[in-house]
Amino acid sequence: MKPIVSAVAGTLTRRRVQTVMIGVVLLISTFAAVMALGLIVDSNAPFDKGFALERGAEVTASVDRSVATSAELARTARLPGVTAAAGPFAEADVTVTVNGKGGLVVSQYPMTVVGRASPGGPVDDLTLTSGHWPRTASQMILSGTILGGNVLGGSNPVGETVTVTSLPGRPRFAVVGFAVSVTASADGWVLPGQVARLAGSRTPATAEMLYRFRAVGTDKAVGADLAELRRALPTGAVTGTQSYLAVKVRESRTIALYVPFIVAFGVIGLIMSVLIVANVVSGAVVADYARIGVLKSIGFTPGQVVAVYIGQAAVPGAAGCLAGAVLGAVLANRLILGKTAIAYGVGTLAVPIWVVIATPVGMCLLAGLVALLPALRAGRLSAIAAIAAGRAPRAGRGYTAGRLASLLPLPRPLTLGLTAPLARPARSAMTLAAVLLGATAVTFAVGLAYSLARVNTGISLSNTVQLQIFPPYGPSSNTAEPVFSASQQRAAAAVIRSQPGTLRYVAESYTQVSVAGLGQPVVVTTFRGDARWLGQAVVTGRWYTRPGEADVPLAFLKQTGTEVGDTVTITVGGRRVPVRIVGEVFFTENRGLSMLTDWRTLNRAGYAAPPVQFDVGLRPGTGAYAYEQAISAALGRGYGVFPNKGRSTLLLTMIGLIGSLTWLLAVAAGLGVLNTVVVHTRERAHALGVYKAVGMTPRQTIAMVVSWTAGIGLVAGILAVPAGIALHHYVLPTMAASVNVAFPASFLDVYRGPMIVLLALAGLIIATVGALIPASWAAGTPAATALRTE
Repeated sequence: MKPIVSAVAGTLTRRRVQTVMIGVVLLISTFAAVMALGLIVDSNAPFDKGFALERGAEVTASVDRSVATSAELARTARLPGVTAAAGPFAEADVTVTVNGKGGLVVSQYPMTVVGRASPGGPVDDLTLTSGHWPRTASQMILSGTILGGNVLGGSNPVGETVTVTSLPGRPRFAVVGFAVSVTASADGWVLPGQVARLAGSRTPATAEMLYRFRAVGTDKAVGADLAELRRALPTGAVTGTQSYLAVKVRESRTIALYVPFIVAFGVIGLIMSVLIVANVVSGAVVADYARIGVLKSIGFTPGQVVAVYIGQAAVPGAAGCLAGAVLGAVLANRLILGKTAIAYGVGTLAVPIWVVIATPVGMCLLAGLVALLPALRAGRLSAIAAIAAGRAPRAGRGYTAGRLASLLPLPRPLTLGLTAPLARPARSAMTLAAVLLGATAVTFAVGLAYSLARVNTGISLSNTVQLQIFPPYGPSSNTAEPVFSASQQRAAAAVIRSQPGTLRYVAESYTQVSVAGLGQPVVVTTFRGDARWLGQAVVTGRWYTRPGEADVPLAFLKQTGTEVGDTVTITVGGRRVPVRIVGEVFFTENRGLSMLTDWRTLNRAGYAAPPVQFDVGLRPGTGAYAYEQAISAALGRGYGVFPNKGRSTLLLTMIGLIGSLTWLLAVAAGLGVLNTVVVHTRERAHALGVYKAVGMTPRQTIAMVVSWTAGIGLVAGILAVPAGIALHHYVLPTMAASVNVAFPASFLDVYRGPMIVLLALAGLIIATVGALIPASWAAGTPAATALRTE
């Protein structure tokens, strides 16, 4: 081992550029791989762990007890595809307020309350996180995720009371604890005998059934299970369903959003590292023919020679892999996972330690395997053949192309440089592939950044809504969110209309309602006035035009099993309201469990939602700041008047991460070019000396050396544009699907003529920048020094 270590140390010292290059490239690829693998694991593992521990329900179904009998429901537990079932548990949709400390309440909160005698069972085994199970008729236990995880601003309402405002007499229940259902089967639980009291006489009796099936794991499989369940019951018995897959997406949506594009960058970095390591080691073997002959002459065996050249890649590769693993884990934990807590008792998320260990080990092994083939080539050379081969490429390689290129109307240094890659076609092909990957990453990242900017605009509506006005928040408000009183609404509308800079405005309200089968409330956004000017992005269908119609996001359609054109029944204030879905929109509020409609839709049930804000669009040329000051002065103190800045911290973080990964991959591609030019320069040192001796200037030398890779870079850039666009059109919908949203076509259509032309030059820029440093070295080398190298 001692002579091997000594030879490896000498190689690393003599070839510092390639040594650093291998370390940096593997650092970048390991960094991206650790982030990607860590996020993939953490986007699934916490939910899967909690789901297994609590025997979660793969399907939660609401059934109409006036249609399905107890015997018919019992028979569904024996269906061929069912492995376990629980229920029927009586359920009721109610509207409550939670009375908190200091008189603060969260008003008009819809809840699905289920009657269960105990938290345990064969399906959906609830976990008590505090307090105890109800023991008397006046006690209730709440879900651990109720009120969006924001109960009374973070205070614990155990010991407080829940007032059911949707029932006559407004009965009260004492909150005696919290429980967690991994599949969000309900918002609260009481003793079975209390559900009939909560349901009231205005709504039909409904019950909850919980199932586990043999075939699950995909939307298609769960859909087939649901079809089997519906066939086993009378028509109309199943009034609502919820798939555990939709809940899983909902709980992991923040992490899942990052996974597709980080995986794409990780794969690009992995392939690039393979190409560059292979290029570096094969280049070192070709450039070191004479040294290989010397090593064999002094007694090195073929195995020792192989070990020397594998060690040249393994030593810096191991250092790069280790640094990349640590950097990837630290950034993933701090940027994405550090504050993402899952409510299943698994704590704060972090990249698993096995990922931090296994990924760099795997990358090092891969680098060693890639280096093995050129190292075996070195080991097979005889001492005499290696010394005789020298550094020059085989005679004739590229000479014909060089003679033909001399006929072109270009300076001779450029024609010499453009045809030089033909002398080493394999090495040039690997360089082309590395630059192609780097330029593809640039094309993909630019499109992704533009698309995410449009996503941000689609969420904030900052292109159409320049100002938002909110009601006063003071001692007179007894709710967690202030609303406009009737007089305040009229006054604000009059002030807005009176301003000369006002182009359009609309009043906006939020109401939480229940939908059969869902364990989470649906937020209905209602508008007073024509809201089409807001520019909500419609994916399919159309914008609503009359009361009773609504637009919903993809998450709502998936979790309710509905399509555009279907009618759903919502429960508000204890009354049921049928609503026809006329369009699918891009809307992310309440994690997609939302509905957008006219305010008169809810008014049909006698419910008038007070406005919580006015959205104002300004006339072109109107200054937002001056308008804000005028509105504030006219309304008086207390009102909130804010410009719509339209900034999403999540999207800004993603764009910053995309930029960083793109820059790193471009650097890696540039290092691959640098290695190619360094090896070319060493191989052609004698030719460079001859050129200088016959009058080639330093500038001409730089032009010739840069043109060695300029042609490669230009071809790579042109090929990278369609590759990057195809990757963008695949990854962006995958990102959307991972969080149960759908993007309209306008979010993907971001590439335009001038942008495409500039992106096509990305490969040329990478190749040129990568070649400049060794080109400067070559230009500064005296002719006599270059000639002596022969």
